[in-house]
Amino acid sequence: QVHLLESGGGSVQAGGSLNLSCTASGDTAFRDAAKAWFRQVPGKEREGVAAFNSAVNRAYYADSVKGRFTISQDNGKTTWYLQMNNLKPEDTAMYYCAALVRPPPMTASQALGTRVYNSWGQGTQVTVSS
Repeated sequence: QVHLLESGGGSVQAGGSLNLSCTASGDTAFRDAAKAWFRQVPGKEREGVAAFNSAVNRAYYADSVKGRFTISQDNGKTTWYLQMNNLKPEDTAMYYCAALVRPPPMTASQALGTRVYNSWGQGTQVTVSS
């Protein structure tokens, strides 16, 4: 069973930065997993923010965060990060990490969709004030 643990959320002013972390345990095949970050505000669907498919070394981003957010992973590939710069009030949400071990080939749309992932973290709150 895969367990994901997030950290790094908090409150910042607009224009500030935060770096979220997600650490995985429980499956040694994580080196080639697809890894992603999603966010959700009350009353809205969970949306994909950034994803990284380790098997093909490719990253994907939602248009709303391109140029501001960066997804990366450590050398062991069991921890991945979401560096968030130039934060805006509309980035306020609960952020979740997600993963899929041994992913199939995916389009950008699939990589940023919730359906493909079968492991989820508990969420970490990000609040951006104006």
